[in-house]
Amino acid sequence: MKKIIALLVALVVSAPAFAVNLKPFDGPTPPLKLQGLDGKTHDLNDDRGKVVLVQFWATYCGPCRKEMPSMNKLLKSFEGKPFDILAVDMGETKEEVQAFVNEVKPEFTILLNPEGDAIAAWNAFAVPANFLIDKTGKIRYTLFGGTDWAAPEIAQTITELINE
Repeated sequence: MKKIIALLVALVVSAPAFAVNLKPFDGPTPPLKLQGLDGKTHDLNDDRGKVVLVQFWATYCGPCRKEMPSMNKLLKSFEGKPFDILAVDMGETKEEVQAFVNEVKPEFTILLNPEGDAIAAWNAFAVPANFLIDKTGKIRYTLFGGTDWAAPEIAQTITELINE
């Protein structure tokens, strides 16, 4: 699994560093129910009524490490509004993820997927792979590769989804 993910990282690293282009998505939203680093089970269905950024990431992904501070800023900018972030680690051990979290300090929910079943179900073929979910639980936008989550265009799109 790690070799496959490493190949995907190499593909993403060769792409432009930080694009802001959220791509509209029209397709099914797979289920997402995983244990968090906090030990609790998190189910995307429990976030109905919120806009949710679901990100698939890995500790060895440079763009993932670089963009997490902007994800913290994004989350803070929507404080008190129906918005959340679920970040799904791509097949690493709890110990690897915890060491990364201790260093980078993400302020959002970290989910574990050591078997990789969610990666396959969500077709997360790049690292990071991002999905913006509307309040009904439907994927509305995707973005493969890193971005500056504090960019005004992203905040505008999220605001529009919150106001629907």
